[in-house]
Amino acid sequence: MALKELSNISDTDRRRRRKRRYLLLIFAVGLGIFCAAAGLLYYLLQPLTLRIAVGPAGSDDQMVVMAMADVFAAEGRSVRLTPITTEGAVEAVALLTAGKADLAVGRADLQMPSDAQSLAVLRKNYAVLWSFSGSPRKSSKARKSVAKVDEIADLAGHKVGVIGRTTANVGMLKVILSAAGVQAEKVAIAQFATDKIDQLAQDPSLDAFLAVGPLDSKITADAIAATAQSRGTPKFLGIDASDAIALKHPRYESEEIPASVFNAKPAWPDDKVDTISVSHLIIARKALSESHASAFFRQLFAVRELIAEQVSTAAHITKPDPEKDTELPVHRGAAAVINGTERTFLDKYGDYFWFALLLLSALGSAAAWFRRYLTWDEREETTSHRNRILAAASEVRIAASEQEVLKLQREVDTIVGEAIQCYDEGAIDEDELAPFGLVLELFDHAVAERRAALQENTIELVRGTIGTRR
Repeated sequence: MALKELSNISDTDRRRRRKRRYLLLIFAVGLGIFCAAAGLLYYLLQPLTLRIAVGPAGSDDQMVVMAMADVFAAEGRSVRLTPITTEGAVEAVALLTAGKADLAVGRADLQMPSDAQSLAVLRKNYAVLWSFSGSPRKSSKARKSVAKVDEIADLAGHKVGVIGRTTANVGMLKVILSAAGVQAEKVAIAQFATDKIDQLAQDPSLDAFLAVGPLDSKITADAIAATAQSRGTPKFLGIDASDAIALKHPRYESEEIPASVFNAKPAWPDDKVDTISVSHLIIARKALSESHASAFFRQLFAVRELIAEQVSTAAHITKPDPEKDTELPVHRGAAAVINGTERTFLDKYGDYFWFALLLLSALGSAAAWFRRYLTWDEREETTSHRNRILAAASEVRIAASEQEVLKLQREVDTIVGEAIQCYDEGAIDEDELAPFGLVLELFDHAVAERRAALQENTIELVRGTIGTRR
Protein backbone atom coordinates (compact mmCIF):
# COMPACT_ATOMS: atom_id res chain seq x y z
CA MET A 1 0.00 0.00 0.00
CA ALA A 2 1.12 3.57 -0.65
CA LEU A 3 1.97 6.16 2.00
CA LYS A 4 -0.83 8.33 3.33
CA GLU A 5 -1.67 11.32 1.25
CA LEU A 6 -0.22 14.70 2.20
CA SER A 7 -3.74 16.07 2.68
CA ASN A 8 -4.44 13.50 5.40
CA ILE A 9 -1.25 14.51 7.24
CA SER A 10 -2.30 18.16 7.00
CA ASP A 11 -5.70 17.28 8.53
CA THR A 12 -3.89 15.56 11.39
CA ASP A 13 -1.73 18.64 11.96
CA ARG A 14 -4.81 20.87 12.00
CA ARG A 15 -6.52 18.62 14.53
CA ARG A 16 -3.43 18.71 16.72
CA ARG A 17 -3.21 22.49 16.55
CA ARG A 18 -6.87 22.76 17.49
CA LYS A 19 -6.38 20.44 20.43
CA ARG A 20 -3.34 22.40 21.56
CA ARG A 21 -5.59 25.45 21.73
CA TYR A 22 -8.08 23.46 23.79
CA LEU A 23 -5.32 22.38 26.15
CA LEU A 24 -4.13 25.99 26.49
CA LEU A 25 -7.71 26.98 27.29
CA ILE A 26 -7.89 24.28 29.97
CA PHE A 27 -4.57 25.48 31.38
CA ALA A 28 -5.86 29.05 31.49
CA VAL A 29 -9.04 27.95 33.28
CA GLY A 30 -7.01 25.91 35.77
CA LEU A 31 -4.69 28.86 36.37
CA GLY A 32 -7.71 31.09 36.97
CA ILE A 33 -9.15 28.62 39.49
CA PHE A 34 -5.77 28.44 41.26
CA CYS A 35 -5.52 32.24 41.43
CA ALA A 36 -9.07 32.47 42.78
CA ALA A 37 -8.31 29.84 45.43
CA ALA A 38 -5.09 31.65 46.37
CA GLY A 39 -6.97 34.94 46.65
CA LEU A 40 -9.66 33.33 48.81
CA LEU A 41 -6.99 31.81 51.07
CA TYR A 42 -5.27 35.18 51.39
CA TYR A 43 -8.59 36.78 52.32
CA LEU A 44 -9.35 34.11 54.92
CA LEU A 45 -5.91 34.52 56.51
CA GLN A 46 -6.36 38.27 56.92
CA PRO A 47 -6.83 39.43 60.54
CA LEU A 48 -10.43 39.70 61.68
CA THR A 49 -11.37 43.32 62.42
CA LEU A 50 -14.21 44.01 64.84
CA ARG A 51 -15.72 47.44 65.52
CA ILE A 52 -16.28 48.11 69.23
CA ALA A 53 -18.33 51.05 70.52
CA VAL A 54 -17.39 52.52 73.89
CA GLY A 55 -17.81 55.81 75.70
CA PRO A 56 -17.52 58.41 76.91
CA ALA A 57 -14.11 59.68 75.87
CA GLY A 58 -11.57 59.53 78.67
CA SER A 59 -13.56 57.02 80.72
CA ASP A 60 -12.01 53.89 82.21
CA ASP A 61 -13.90 51.76 79.71
CA GLN A 62 -12.63 53.75 76.76
CA MET A 63 -9.03 53.61 77.98
CA VAL A 64 -9.26 49.85 78.48
CA VAL A 65 -10.66 49.35 74.99
CA MET A 66 -7.97 51.57 73.44
CA ALA A 67 -5.27 49.61 75.27
CA MET A 68 -6.93 46.40 74.14
CA ALA A 69 -6.81 47.54 70.51
CA ASP A 70 -3.15 48.55 70.83
CA VAL A 71 -2.11 45.20 72.36
CA PHE A 72 -4.07 43.21 69.78
CA ALA A 73 -2.28 45.08 66.97
CA ALA A 74 1.18 45.02 68.59
CA GLU A 75 1.02 41.30 69.27
CA GLY A 76 0.11 40.57 65.65
CA ARG A 77 -3.01 38.74 66.75
CA SER A 78 -5.64 37.32 64.42
CA VAL A 79 -8.27 39.71 65.78
CA ARG A 80 -8.00 43.49 65.52
CA LEU A 81 -10.24 46.11 67.11
CA THR A 82 -11.48 49.40 65.70
CA PRO A 83 -12.72 51.51 68.66
CA ILE A 84 -15.67 53.83 68.09
CA THR A 85 -15.89 56.47 70.82
CA THR A 86 -19.43 57.47 71.82
CA GLU A 87 -20.95 59.89 74.34
CA GLY A 88 -21.73 57.05 76.71
CA ALA A 89 -22.75 53.44 77.16
CA VAL A 90 -26.30 54.11 75.98
CA GLU A 91 -25.03 55.47 72.67
CA ALA A 92 -22.58 52.55 72.36
CA VAL A 93 -25.40 50.04 72.73
CA ALA A 94 -27.45 52.03 70.20
CA LEU A 95 -24.68 51.64 67.62
CA LEU A 96 -24.65 47.90 68.26
CA THR A 97 -28.41 47.78 67.84
CA ALA A 98 -28.18 49.70 64.55
CA GLY A 99 -25.54 47.30 63.22
CA LYS A 100 -22.88 50.03 63.09
CA ALA A 101 -20.68 48.17 65.58
CA ASP A 102 -19.84 44.51 66.09
CA LEU A 103 -19.21 44.87 69.83
CA ALA A 104 -20.16 47.40 72.48
CA VAL A 105 -19.39 48.16 76.11
CA GLY A 106 -22.49 48.69 78.21
CA ARG A 107 -24.01 48.16 81.60
CA ALA A 108 -26.13 45.07 82.04
CA ASP A 109 -29.10 47.13 83.30
CA LEU A 110 -29.32 49.27 80.16
CA GLN A 111 -31.96 48.74 77.51
CA MET A 112 -30.34 46.07 75.34
CA PRO A 113 -31.18 44.61 71.94
CA SER A 114 -33.34 41.52 72.32
CA ASP A 115 -30.54 39.36 70.90
CA ALA A 116 -27.68 40.93 72.90
CA GLN A 117 -25.23 38.47 74.45
CA SER A 118 -22.15 38.92 76.61
CA LEU A 119 -18.56 38.09 75.71
CA ALA A 120 -16.69 39.32 78.79
CA VAL A 121 -17.22 41.17 82.06
CA LEU A 122 -15.20 44.35 81.81
CA ARG A 123 -15.75 45.26 85.47
CA LYS A 124 -18.31 45.21 88.25
CA ASN A 125 -19.86 48.45 89.46
CA TYR A 126 -20.91 48.58 93.09
CA ALA A 127 -23.64 50.86 94.35
CA VAL A 128 -22.17 52.97 97.19
CA LEU A 129 -24.74 54.99 99.17
CA TRP A 130 -23.70 57.27 102.01
CA SER A 131 -24.91 60.18 104.04
CA PHE A 132 -22.92 61.86 106.84
CA SER A 133 -22.85 61.91 110.59
CA GLY A 134 -21.76 64.65 112.94
CA SER A 135 -21.69 68.37 112.32
CA PRO A 136 -20.40 69.97 109.13
CA ARG A 137 -16.96 71.49 109.26
CA LYS A 138 -16.85 75.20 110.05
CA SER A 139 -15.33 76.06 106.69
CA SER A 140 -18.08 74.39 104.71
CA LYS A 141 -20.97 76.16 103.08
CA ALA A 142 -23.34 73.38 104.10
CA ARG A 143 -26.47 74.23 105.96
CA LYS A 144 -26.16 74.28 109.72
CA SER A 145 -28.92 71.84 110.52
CA VAL A 146 -29.69 68.76 108.50
CA ALA A 147 -32.14 65.90 108.84
CA LYS A 148 -30.42 62.72 109.91
CA VAL A 149 -30.31 59.84 107.37
CA ASP A 150 -29.28 56.61 109.07
CA GLU A 151 -30.73 54.15 106.59
CA ILE A 152 -32.26 54.03 103.14
CA ALA A 153 -35.77 54.12 104.55
CA ASP A 154 -35.00 57.60 105.90
CA LEU A 155 -34.44 59.03 102.41
CA ALA A 156 -38.13 59.90 101.90
CA GLY A 157 -38.39 63.66 101.69
CA HIS A 158 -34.65 64.10 101.13
CA LYS A 159 -32.44 64.80 98.15
CA VAL A 160 -29.79 62.43 96.80
CA GLY A 161 -26.85 63.50 94.68
CA VAL A 162 -26.06 60.91 92.01
CA ILE A 163 -22.58 60.88 90.46
CA GLY A 164 -22.65 60.32 86.71
CA ARG A 165 -25.00 61.58 84.01
CA THR A 166 -26.24 58.15 82.90
CA THR A 167 -29.91 57.44 83.56
CA ALA A 168 -28.93 53.91 84.56
CA ASN A 169 -27.65 55.19 87.93
CA VAL A 170 -30.98 56.87 88.59
CA GLY A 171 -32.78 53.69 87.63
CA MET A 172 -30.62 51.70 90.06
CA LEU A 173 -31.39 54.17 92.87
CA LYS A 174 -35.12 53.83 92.24
CA VAL A 175 -34.84 50.03 92.42
CA ILE A 176 -33.00 50.38 95.77
CA LEU A 177 -35.60 52.79 97.12
CA SER A 178 -38.48 50.58 96.08
CA ALA A 179 -36.91 47.54 97.76
CA ALA A 180 -36.58 49.59 100.97
CA GLY A 181 -40.24 50.61 100.86
CA VAL A 182 -39.56 54.21 99.81
CA GLN A 183 -41.59 55.73 97.03
CA ALA A 184 -39.18 57.10 94.42
CA GLU A 185 -41.41 60.17 93.89
CA LYS A 186 -40.72 61.26 97.48
CA VAL A 187 -36.96 61.43 96.93
CA ALA A 188 -35.43 64.31 94.99
CA ILE A 189 -32.55 63.35 92.72
CA ALA A 190 -29.80 65.56 91.30
CA GLN A 191 -27.16 64.25 88.90
CA PHE A 192 -23.58 65.52 88.74
CA ALA A 193 -20.95 64.82 86.11
CA THR A 194 -17.88 62.93 87.28
CA ASP A 195 -15.81 66.11 86.97
CA LYS A 196 -18.20 68.06 89.25
CA ILE A 197 -17.34 66.32 92.53
CA ASP A 198 -16.50 69.59 94.30
CA GLN A 199 -19.83 71.07 93.29
CA LEU A 200 -21.61 67.99 94.62
CA ALA A 201 -19.74 68.12 97.95
CA GLN A 202 -20.60 71.82 98.48
CA ASP A 203 -24.27 71.51 97.57
CA PRO A 204 -26.14 72.12 100.87
CA SER A 205 -29.39 70.67 99.53
CA LEU A 206 -28.03 67.13 99.34
CA ASP A 207 -28.62 64.73 102.21
CA ALA A 208 -27.12 61.56 100.69
CA PHE A 209 -24.96 60.50 97.77
CA LEU A 210 -24.78 57.60 95.32
CA ALA A 211 -21.75 56.51 93.34
CA VAL A 212 -21.71 53.47 91.04
CA GLY A 213 -18.31 52.10 90.11
CA PRO A 214 -15.59 49.59 90.95
CA LEU A 215 -14.51 49.42 94.58
CA ASP A 216 -11.13 50.86 93.61
CA SER A 217 -12.71 53.67 91.62
CA LYS A 218 -10.89 56.96 92.10
CA ILE A 219 -14.10 58.85 91.37
CA THR A 220 -15.94 57.13 94.22
CA ALA A 221 -13.04 57.55 96.66
CA ASP A 222 -12.63 61.23 95.77
CA ALA A 223 -16.36 61.86 96.16
CA ILE A 224 -16.42 60.27 99.63
CA ALA A 225 -13.36 62.25 100.69
CA ALA A 226 -14.79 65.52 99.34
CA THR A 227 -18.12 65.09 101.11
CA ALA A 228 -16.34 64.10 104.32
CA GLN A 229 -14.34 67.31 104.11
CA SER A 230 -17.44 69.46 103.78
CA ARG A 231 -20.12 67.46 105.60
CA GLY A 232 -18.35 65.33 108.20
CA THR A 233 -17.76 61.63 108.68
CA PRO A 234 -19.49 59.54 105.94
CA LYS A 235 -22.17 57.08 107.04
CA PHE A 236 -22.56 54.21 104.60
CA LEU A 237 -26.10 53.02 104.02
CA GLY A 238 -26.45 49.27 103.69
CA ILE A 239 -28.90 47.78 101.20
CA ASP A 240 -30.55 45.18 103.42
CA ALA A 241 -32.79 43.99 100.58
CA SER A 242 -29.84 43.23 98.24
CA ASP A 243 -30.75 39.54 97.97
CA ALA A 244 -34.35 40.39 97.15
CA ILE A 245 -33.25 42.92 94.53
CA ALA A 246 -30.98 40.34 92.88
CA LEU A 247 -33.86 37.87 92.86
CA LYS A 248 -36.36 40.28 91.30
CA HIS A 249 -33.89 42.02 88.98
CA PRO A 250 -31.50 39.39 87.53
CA ARG A 251 -29.19 42.04 86.04
CA TYR A 252 -28.15 43.05 89.58
CA GLU A 253 -26.13 40.96 92.03
CA SER A 254 -26.04 40.96 95.81
CA GLU A 255 -22.60 42.02 97.04
CA GLU A 256 -20.70 43.30 100.08
CA ILE A 257 -18.46 46.34 100.39
CA PRO A 258 -15.44 45.32 102.51
CA ALA A 259 -14.44 47.40 105.52
CA SER A 260 -11.75 50.08 104.97
CA VAL A 261 -11.91 49.73 101.20
CA PHE A 262 -12.20 53.52 100.67
CA ASN A 263 -9.93 54.65 103.52
CA ALA A 264 -7.84 52.92 106.16
CA LYS A 265 -7.61 55.53 108.94
CA PRO A 266 -10.28 56.32 109.71
CA ALA A 267 -11.89 53.19 108.26
CA TRP A 268 -14.42 53.93 105.52
CA PRO A 269 -16.57 51.95 105.97
CA ASP A 270 -15.80 50.68 109.45
CA ASP A 271 -17.58 47.39 108.76
CA LYS A 272 -18.77 45.47 105.70
CA VAL A 273 -21.84 46.91 104.00
CA ASP A 274 -24.48 45.07 101.96
CA THR A 275 -25.03 46.45 98.48
CA ILE A 276 -25.76 45.46 94.89
CA SER A 277 -23.59 45.47 91.79
CA VAL A 278 -24.10 45.64 88.06
CA SER A 279 -21.64 44.45 85.45
CA HIS A 280 -20.12 46.44 82.64
CA LEU A 281 -20.03 43.98 79.75
CA ILE A 282 -18.53 43.60 76.34
CA ILE A 283 -21.59 42.57 74.37
CA ALA A 284 -22.35 41.40 70.85
CA ARG A 285 -25.40 40.48 68.83
CA LYS A 286 -26.31 36.82 68.64
CA ALA A 287 -25.70 37.01 64.89
CA LEU A 288 -21.95 37.42 65.45
CA SER A 289 -20.47 34.14 64.22
CA GLU A 290 -19.33 31.60 66.78
CA SER A 291 -15.82 31.50 65.31
CA HIS A 292 -15.44 35.30 65.52
CA ALA A 293 -16.73 35.42 69.08
CA SER A 294 -14.51 32.57 70.27
CA ALA A 295 -11.46 34.08 68.53
CA PHE A 296 -12.02 37.43 70.28
CA PHE A 297 -12.67 35.74 73.64
CA ARG A 298 -9.53 33.55 73.49
CA GLN A 299 -7.38 36.45 72.40
CA LEU A 300 -8.70 38.84 75.07
CA PHE A 301 -7.88 36.52 77.95
CA ALA A 302 -4.56 35.53 76.40
CA VAL A 303 -3.30 39.14 76.56
CA ARG A 304 -5.30 40.47 79.53
CA GLU A 305 -2.12 40.88 81.62
CA LEU A 306 -0.49 42.91 78.85
CA ILE A 307 -3.55 45.17 78.68
CA ALA A 308 -3.49 45.58 82.48
CA GLU A 309 0.13 46.75 82.24
CA GLN A 310 -1.13 49.75 80.25
CA VAL A 311 -4.42 50.33 82.10
CA SER A 312 -4.66 48.87 85.59
CA THR A 313 -8.45 48.65 85.52
CA ALA A 314 -8.14 45.94 82.87
CA ALA A 315 -7.30 43.59 85.74
CA HIS A 316 -11.05 43.58 86.49
CA ILE A 317 -11.83 41.80 83.20
CA THR A 318 -13.34 38.40 83.98
CA LYS A 319 -15.09 35.62 82.12
CA PRO A 320 -18.89 35.57 82.18
CA ASP A 321 -20.55 32.62 83.87
CA PRO A 322 -22.80 30.70 81.44
CA GLU A 323 -24.70 29.22 84.39
CA LYS A 324 -25.70 32.52 86.01
CA ASP A 325 -28.91 34.35 85.25
CA THR A 326 -27.64 37.68 86.58
CA GLU A 327 -26.00 38.66 83.32
CA LEU A 328 -26.98 38.62 79.68
CA PRO A 329 -26.84 35.20 78.03
CA VAL A 330 -23.26 34.30 77.18
CA HIS A 331 -22.52 34.20 73.47
CA ARG A 332 -22.23 30.64 72.23
CA GLY A 333 -18.69 31.30 70.96
CA ALA A 334 -17.47 32.41 74.40
CA ALA A 335 -19.47 29.70 76.18
CA ALA A 336 -17.88 27.01 73.99
CA VAL A 337 -14.39 28.15 75.02
CA ILE A 338 -15.37 28.41 78.70
CA ASN A 339 -17.01 24.97 78.76
CA GLY A 340 -14.34 23.32 76.63
CA THR A 341 -16.87 22.39 73.95
CA GLU A 342 -15.44 24.53 71.19
CA ARG A 343 -15.46 22.70 67.92
CA THR A 344 -12.09 21.99 66.35
CA PHE A 345 -11.15 23.07 62.86
CA LEU A 346 -12.00 19.62 61.51
CA ASP A 347 -15.30 19.60 63.39
CA LYS A 348 -16.28 22.87 61.74
CA TYR A 349 -14.98 22.27 58.26
CA GLY A 350 -14.64 18.48 58.00
CA ASP A 351 -17.75 18.18 55.83
CA TYR A 352 -16.40 20.87 53.52
CA PHE A 353 -13.11 18.97 53.18
CA TRP A 354 -14.94 15.76 52.23
CA PHE A 355 -17.03 17.70 49.77
CA ALA A 356 -13.90 19.31 48.35
CA LEU A 357 -12.24 15.89 47.95
CA LEU A 358 -15.30 14.54 46.19
CA LEU A 359 -15.42 17.62 44.00
CA LEU A 360 -11.71 17.32 43.15
CA SER A 361 -12.21 13.64 42.36
CA ALA A 362 -15.12 14.49 40.10
CA LEU A 363 -13.12 17.26 38.44
CA GLY A 364 -10.22 14.86 37.94
CA SER A 365 -12.49 12.30 36.33
CA ALA A 366 -14.05 14.98 34.16
CA ALA A 367 -10.61 16.27 33.15
CA ALA A 368 -9.48 12.73 32.28
CA TRP A 369 -12.62 12.19 30.22
CA PHE A 370 -12.17 15.55 28.51
CA ARG A 371 -8.54 14.73 27.77
CA ARG A 372 -9.57 11.41 26.25
CA TYR A 373 -12.25 13.22 24.29
CA LEU A 374 -9.70 15.70 22.92
CA THR A 375 -7.32 12.90 21.96
CA TRP A 376 -10.00 10.62 20.57
CA ASP A 377 -8.88 11.21 16.97
CA GLU A 378 -5.24 10.52 17.84
CA ARG A 379 -6.15 7.28 19.58
CA GLU A 380 -8.33 6.26 16.66
CA GLU A 381 -5.49 7.15 14.32
CA THR A 382 -3.05 5.24 16.53
CA THR A 383 -5.26 2.15 16.31
CA SER A 384 -5.48 2.60 12.56
CA HIS A 385 -1.68 2.94 12.34
CA ARG A 386 -1.18 -0.18 14.43
CA ASN A 387 -3.53 -2.10 12.14
CA ARG A 388 -1.67 -0.69 9.17
CA ILE A 389 1.63 -2.05 10.54
CA LEU A 390 0.00 -5.44 10.98
CA ALA A 391 -1.18 -5.27 7.38
CA ALA A 392 2.30 -4.17 6.29
CA ALA A 393 3.76 -7.23 8.07
CA SER A 394 1.47 -9.42 5.99
CA GLU A 395 2.34 -7.54 2.81
CA VAL A 396 6.05 -7.74 3.42
CA ARG A 397 5.86 -11.52 3.59
CA ILE A 398 4.77 -11.61 -0.08
CA ALA A 399 6.90 -8.74 -1.33
CA ALA A 400 8.36 -9.61 -4.70
CA SER A 401 11.48 -7.43 -4.36
CA GLU A 402 13.74 -5.57 -2.00
CA GLN A 403 12.26 -2.29 -3.27
CA GLU A 404 8.77 -3.27 -2.05
CA VAL A 405 10.24 -4.19 1.35
CA LEU A 406 11.98 -0.82 1.60
CA LYS A 407 8.80 0.96 0.59
CA LEU A 408 6.86 -0.78 3.35
CA GLN A 409 9.64 0.01 5.85
CA ARG A 410 9.50 3.71 4.97
CA GLU A 411 5.71 3.70 5.47
CA VAL A 412 6.10 2.04 8.86
CA ASP A 413 8.83 4.55 9.80
CA THR A 414 6.40 7.38 9.05
CA ILE A 415 3.72 5.73 11.19
CA VAL A 416 6.16 5.25 14.07
CA GLY A 417 7.23 8.91 13.85
CA GLU A 418 3.63 10.08 14.11
CA ALA A 419 3.00 7.75 17.03
CA ILE A 420 6.03 9.10 18.89
CA GLN A 421 4.88 12.67 18.24
CA CYS A 422 1.44 11.86 19.67
CA TYR A 423 3.14 10.31 22.71
CA ASP A 424 5.29 13.42 23.21
CA GLU A 425 2.19 15.63 23.02
CA GLY A 426 0.40 13.49 25.57
CA ALA A 427 -2.27 12.36 23.11
CA ILE A 428 -1.46 8.71 23.87
CA ASP A 429 0.18 7.17 26.93
CA GLU A 430 2.57 4.31 27.48
CA ASP A 431 -0.21 1.75 27.75
CA GLU A 432 -1.47 2.70 24.30
CA LEU A 433 2.07 2.89 22.91
CA ALA A 434 3.01 -0.58 24.20
CA PRO A 435 1.11 -2.53 21.46
CA PHE A 436 3.26 -0.68 18.92
CA GLY A 437 6.26 -2.54 20.26
CA LEU A 438 4.58 -5.88 19.60
CA VAL A 439 3.47 -5.09 16.04
CA LEU A 440 6.85 -3.50 15.22
CA GLU A 441 8.62 -6.60 16.50
CA LEU A 442 6.30 -8.70 14.31
CA PHE A 443 7.00 -6.44 11.33
CA ASP A 444 10.78 -6.62 11.89
CA HIS A 445 10.63 -10.43 11.99
CA ALA A 446 8.58 -10.43 8.79
CA VAL A 447 11.09 -8.12 7.08
CA ALA A 448 14.02 -10.26 8.20
CA GLU A 449 12.36 -13.47 7.02
CA ARG A 450 11.34 -11.94 3.70
CA ARG A 451 14.82 -10.54 3.03
CA ALA A 452 16.34 -13.91 3.80
CA ALA A 453 13.91 -15.55 1.40
CA LEU A 454 14.63 -12.99 -1.32
CA GLN A 455 18.38 -13.54 -0.87
CA GLU A 456 17.93 -17.30 -1.23
CA ASN A 457 15.86 -16.80 -4.34
CA THR A 458 18.55 -14.54 -5.76
CA ILE A 459 21.27 -17.06 -5.03
CA GLU A 460 19.27 -19.88 -6.62
CA LEU A 461 18.61 -17.70 -9.64
CA VAL A 462 22.29 -16.91 -9.96
CA ARG A 463 23.18 -20.58 -9.66
CA GLY A 464 20.60 -21.54 -12.29
CA THR A 465 21.97 -18.94 -14.66
CA ILE A 466 25.52 -20.19 -14.24
CA GLY A 467 24.42 -23.79 -14.77
CA THR A 468 22.62 -22.86 -17.95
CA ARG A 469 25.70 -21.15 -19.34
CA ARG A 470 27.75 -24.23 -18.71
